[in-house]
Amino acid sequence: MSRIGKYPVIVPEGVSVAISGNIVKANGKLGELSCSFDTGHIDAVVDGNKVVVTPKSESKEARALWGTTRANINLIVKGVSEGFKKDLELIGVGYKARVEGSNKLVLSLGFSHDVIVEAPKGIKITCASPTQISISGADKQLVGQTAAEIRKFRSPEPYKGKGVRYVGEYVRRKEGKKK
Repeated sequence: MSRIGKYPVIVPEGVSVAISGNIVKANGKLGELSCSFDTGHIDAVVDGNKVVVTPKSESKEARALWGTTRANINLIVKGVSEGFKKDLELIGVGYKARVEGSNKLVLSLGFSHDVIVEAPKGIKITCASPTQISISGADKQLVGQTAAEIRKFRSPEPYKGKGVRYVGEYVRRKEGKKK
């Protein structure tokens, strides 16, 4: 029995969930998200303010998909009601970021040119200070992917720790050359 799948997904106020075929759609204040599931192994039913996910059989595939389907439905419900957020920090002399317009992030990371990042649709990028970047949106995968792509431009190096890192990320430092 799945420890995650046996719990229903609680739908908060202001969020509506509809299931049609193998598509679950959630609509809330932050937008609309949908996910699909395998109807051959899983049943999903909206029961008042809950979504109940049950396996159709006791096969290994059905039990494996049971918890995964419930977790995916929970993520889209949480995304349209609360949203997700990732924070990045820039460490290094002269490293800074600024937002131009509504969806363009300009990064100065020690290259001979500025790095310009276009935010995907549904993602909001803000800069509280020149060294702090905040990425938020309803889709958890898209928020994480955008943060990873920004971090990839100058990932933290182990000698001085310079680069773009997640807030609270530990960067293992190496010892420099010996004389």
